Amino acid sequence: MNLKELSTILGLSQTTVSRALNGYPEVSEETRIKVQKAAEKHNYRPNTKARSLATGRSMAIGHVIPVSTKHEMVNPIFGDFISGAGEVYSKHGYDMVLTVVEDKGEEAAYRQMQSRGSVDGVVVHGPLTTEPRIDFLRKIGLPFAVHGRASGENSDYNWVDINNRRAFHRATDFLLDLGHRRIAFINGLEYMDFAYRRREGFIEAMTERGVAYDPALMFSNEMTEDYGYETAMTLLRGENAPTAFLVSSMICALGVRRAIEDLNMKMGRDVSIITHDDVLSYMPNGKDLPIFTSTRSSVRQAGSLVAETLLAQIADPLRKPQHQLLEAELMVGQSTGPVKA
Repeated sequence: MNLKELSTILGLSQTTVSRALNGYPEVSEETRIKVQKAAEKHNYRPNTKARSLATGRSMAIGHVIPVSTKHEMVNPIFGDFISGAGEVYSKHGYDMVLTVVEDKGEEAAYRQMQSRGSVDGVVVHGPLTTEPRIDFLRKIGLPFAVHGRASGENSDYNWVDINNRRAFHRATDFLLDLGHRRIAFINGLEYMDFAYRRREGFIEAMTERGVAYDPALMFSNEMTEDYGYETAMTLLRGENAPTAFLVSSMICALGVRRAIEDLNMKMGRDVSIITHDDVLSYMPNGKDLPIFTSTRSSVRQAGSLVAETLLAQIADPLRKPQHQLLEAELMVGQSTGPVKA
């Protein structure tokens, strides 16, 4: 089916149908929904080249990925984010351009995308607490949305984030309620904003409850299974070992669990763990009963919301930047229990 045939079925002009499918703001929401439903019903798929010529857009969104392993979003979690975003792009007739660059090549990649007109906008991943990409993208005029936030950035921009500070505040409170006082905090790289906010949540909860946190039990590194294992082994073999671990990644928590088992202890009885769970499609946290007590948030949903936010900005450049702060659930699993007497 072509555009003319779909327009005839709907009793609308080809221009109106085209604008509805491309998200133009002057088309009413009622008309847009009507057109999208008809397009799905009749399996209409717009010609990408023709659509690009008609709209003056490339009909593509860019994702620039640095190759360094010292970057918290270059991990398996990225796949679920891309899946969520990709579904939205496909629904709106957009392609995805994935560019892998050296760490110092990000700005050049963005500038090349903008000068060539190869993308209509980009998604910024893994924001730092002080994030230079935000100002740079604004200066070169390339629309963007950020997965996360930058604490040191005072200007307004599109972002979707989870409430990391509140999530880890609640997790710390939960461990304190169980009687734990020696809590080890195994975090990600704290120049990255999500890790900085999680650290603040942990410290706030401990301070509010009048419990002194021990800097010797607080760690920051790239969140790998080995990092979790080696850190936990060192702490649990030492004097005055922690009775609980608060961990920033399911992958890292698996390492902590391995260390507990290698020392012939039982998770949830001898040592408790709370981790952050990104609800990964390839790594479920148990089936009926969660293995880990966790602060749970869907990274796939975050991908969808970031994509929707960016496409709305592209459709209406004068649109006020949008912010979405997602709350994480605290799911009680088998990895936590009262502190041992």
